[in-house]
Amino acid sequence: MLIIPAIDLKDGQCVRLSQGEMDQSTVYSQNPVEVAGRWEEMGAGRLHIVDLDGAVSGAPKNKEIIRQIRRAVSMEIELGGGIRDSATVEEYVSMGIDYIILGTAAIKNPDFREECCKKFPGKIIIGIDARDGMVAVQGWTESTRTPAVDFARQLDAGAVAAIVFTDISRDGMLTGCNIPSTAELAQAISIPVIASGGVAGLADIEKLLAVESSGITGVITGRALYTGDLDLRECLALAERK
Repeated sequence: MLIIPAIDLKDGQCVRLSQGEMDQSTVYSQNPVEVAGRWEEMGAGRLHIVDLDGAVSGAPKNKEIIRQIRRAVSMEIELGGGIRDSATVEEYVSMGIDYIILGTAAIKNPDFREECCKKFPGKIIIGIDARDGMVAVQGWTESTRTPAVDFARQLDAGAVAAIVFTDISRDGMLTGCNIPSTAELAQAISIPVIASGGVAGLADIEKLLAVESSGITGVITGRALYTGDLDLRECLALAERK
């Protein structure tokens, strides 16, 4: 299982939100490039980056910082936030971003989603953010009436590289992952699922590893790493042993 440290960008800084609320952010570093280098030095093989400003505005807002991070590290990067057109996808792919995460655009514009999957095979990850089991969009500010599992079943297993599933109510709260919902989603589809939201400590990683066979191939963790509640090296070692 991949252990994927997260860098959330807001106003060029590395922050973490609580339950997706933009006005409930904590700044952990003013140098996201240095943070990315630290995670790579500890052994991370992939980095998760979200342009939070872009997710809300609908257009990239932290592109230069993302470019600097890409130049500074060699590990894989998956990136989401404000990616709503093919020109932006192409620019990020040309920049060397390994995986592009489509959220709102993938849900609201199926034709765009299919176009990206065909044009950039193996590089498109779909982000499904759920509040009370229902898909949320526009940087988590808008809820829909679409159950997350139903939307996941609509996706093409051959074209989508993975799904990042986030339980918004758990995100940034250090209350533990919603493992039952994540495993239920993973079991319902054949697309690999990356868990996100609420990792509080090593026990959560152990619980996810216990249901890895359901189709959960990775876990994203942010706040717990920044607060010191979780040690990245310890997580990576545990995942390797399992």
